[in-house]
Amino acid sequence: MPDKAVKVGLIGLGTVGGGVAQLLLEKREALSQRLGAPLVLAKAVDLDLARGRSLGLPEGVCTAEVNAVLDDPTIDIVVELIGGLEPARGFVLRALNAGKQVATANKALLAKHGVEIFGAAKDHGVSVGFEASVAGGIPLIRSLRGGLAANRVTRVLGILNGTCNYILSRMTSEGADFGEVLQAAQDLGYAEADPTMDIAGHDTAHKLAIVAALVTGAQPELEAIPVEGITGITPLDIRFAREFGYRIKLLALLRNDNGAVEARVHPALVPQDHVLASVEGSFNAIHITGDWVDEVLLYGRGAGRRPTASAVVGDVVDLARDILAGCPGRVPGLGRAVADGGRLELTPISQAVCQYYFRVMALDQPGVLAAVARALGEHNISIEAVTQKGRQSAGPVPVVMITHEAREADVAAALAKINALPVVAEPTVVIRRI
Repeated sequence: MPDKAVKVGLIGLGTVGGGVAQLLLEKREALSQRLGAPLVLAKAVDLDLARGRSLGLPEGVCTAEVNAVLDDPTIDIVVELIGGLEPARGFVLRALNAGKQVATANKALLAKHGVEIFGAAKDHGVSVGFEASVAGGIPLIRSLRGGLAANRVTRVLGILNGTCNYILSRMTSEGADFGEVLQAAQDLGYAEADPTMDIAGHDTAHKLAIVAALVTGAQPELEAIPVEGITGITPLDIRFAREFGYRIKLLALLRNDNGAVEARVHPALVPQDHVLASVEGSFNAIHITGDWVDEVLLYGRGAGRRPTASAVVGDVVDLARDILAGCPGRVPGLGRAVADGGRLELTPISQAVCQYYFRVMALDQPGVLAAVARALGEHNISIEAVTQKGRQSAGPVPVVMITHEAREADVAAALAKINALPVVAEPTVVIRRI
């Protein structure tokens, strides 16, 4: 084995960072054999030095000074695992500007500042590994940059947030309310104390922004991705969806149609015979359609200490191989050497065309369905299936329907009329179908 060691500097020893440190130490011999050279954790930075001691790091490895990594010319690879935008952005740019390879799991950073970061990597002839930023231990980014490189990816459907999938799975199987299952998810550690990023769909949107950049070679503005979370999903809607033959999932959806690109995050009706309908609990899955490969499914643990650490160390090994081969910067950030890293203009959601689920809560009296159908018809929306429940208690009753394909702008206009009807008691629930 060559004497040249590849030295790694790790910034952040939290849940994932601690897992990376543990994995690099436990698997040091096996990883070095794969590389043909020693792979050494040289420095690990954390403000809480007790974390390093608890991980059993060798003497002199743990430090509270980030400059011990960023300013050390002997460190070849910097692993950023503190998360957030700042100071992570500054640390990553300093490492790239110093000619160091970088690995990160920071989805928010790449979704917001990917153009800048990949541009800096290109300017300095180095690479950024970010497999762990989307879908944890699932090799999605490696697949899009490499295995599917010969394809024009035309569609991606992704269950990319384990917290939301766990909540919807429990609501579906048990008929439980959202709040009850969210509390259970927090008790089990699947949901944060403040779960807003997950349940409002923003975590999924960050991941979708990265996927869109990989598919198209250009980065969308994060704010341009329409996002809806799962807080409005009720057991009633789950039950009606099942009656029509669907499951409700929070999906990241990307369509790439000859330059017209849609990207959106929202709850969706998934046919029960679709492969994504059977993805349960905290698992993630990504269904990819390519023009030559046809359909591909990637499935596994999308988060957690061990799967995410596994993905990070996989990036470290790839980056180390490039260093040893004398070709750092071999793989462009988004997998494209030409026109890599521009801005992606997304098709407005108002132009999207799909089928819709409506639940109208209306007074139980004659003519309600006719009034709703008339409002839909005025905007060229036809009904595929409908069910109307009779009165079981005082108050409004649900009128539920699935439409044929319709344009989002027409649906918005029709719903404004429906919700203004005197017989409609509350805003209509709308869920799109994939």
